[in-house]
Amino acid sequence: MRVKVTLACTECKQRNYHTTKNKRNTPDRVEMKKYCKFCKKHTLHKETK
Repeated sequence: MRVKVTLACTECKQRNYHTTKNKRNTPDRVEMKKYCKFCKKHTLHKETK
């Protein structure tokens, strides 16, 4: 059961990425280090609603 999630930058709060995750394996919110084109650096991105 894969669901679509949106990842937002923790520094500028911009929603930059869309991805999918398996609800059964990761029931909590996903966190990834991704490149933010607004901050122009790699930052932590968290799953939003």
